[in-house]
Amino acid sequence: MSSTPPLVPASAAPAGALRRFLDGDVWYSFKSSPVAMGAAVVALVCVFCALFAEFVAPHNPFDLASLELMDSRLPPAWMEGGSSKYLLGTDDQGRDLLSALMYGARISLFVGLASVLLSMVIGVGLGLLAGFVGGKVDAFIMRICDVMLSFPSILVALLIDGVGRALFPNAHDALAFLVLILAISLTGWVQYARTVRGSTLVERNKEYVQAARVIGVSSARIMRRHVLPNVLGPVMVLATIQVASAIITEATLSFLGVGVPPTSPSLGTLIRVGNDFLFSGEWWITIWPGAMLVLIALSVNLLGDWLRDALNPRLR
Repeated sequence: MSSTPPLVPASAAPAGALRRFLDGDVWYSFKSSPVAMGAAVVALVCVFCALFAEFVAPHNPFDLASLELMDSRLPPAWMEGGSSKYLLGTDDQGRDLLSALMYGARISLFVGLASVLLSMVIGVGLGLLAGFVGGKVDAFIMRICDVMLSFPSILVALLIDGVGRALFPNAHDALAFLVLILAISLTGWVQYARTVRGSTLVERNKEYVQAARVIGVSSARIMRRHVLPNVLGPVMVLATIQVASAIITEATLSFLGVGVPPTSPSLGTLIRVGNDFLFSGEWWITIWPGAMLVLIALSVNLLGDWLRDALNPRLR
């Protein structure tokens, strides 16, 4: 007489996974680190304000019909000559800086996250292939990495973005964003490839990989189902840190005038605009976007440092 196993509700599996996570070492390490918790709060606030800028920002700084040129270059509200309508002051076009920071952070975060995601896909794929196959494929991919590392990343990104804008001078804003993301991604995939290759060289000689080969599992399935999940730990740490680096790279390109389109200014564009007024006394036009950029990059880097320590078994 056979008995059927009891039916488990569909929500039981996610609840069980959440319970295991809350009881795990990573969550305990996060609760025990005030720096990580503070960085997470700052990062979440920045992301929330960027995603919901239409509802959070007091003004729409890019609506030309609502701009008042008479309100241009106003200081912050607590300074003499400031207005309570503009808490952090205005720029040379009368745009509210607090609102501009929220809209500009959205663009910087989008470009940073998209470029890191593309870099991770390219780098993880090539690193996994190089480490598992080896031989001439490994040597070829690693020589490409050596060539890419011999050039400064910002110079390569500047060259690619400049060539893209020269080939498509009248490109739509979406294409300009695509060229910028591609320029940053082609300089960031090397770290993922080298990291994944080193981890794959260790994993491919372990018993579970040998057992999978013995029973006839294909190499592609072994890499995808067995090796890849075991090398994603360092990749997640590297991706967290690379987000801040990608955001700074985007801000640098925008500051140099080859980043996002002028109609969609990011934090780098706001810093470039404010730089023209820095020595004339209107310091707030460039200081606030710079402080926002530092705040985002610092919080993400602190989270990356915590994640690296939390996923390191030697430190447990």
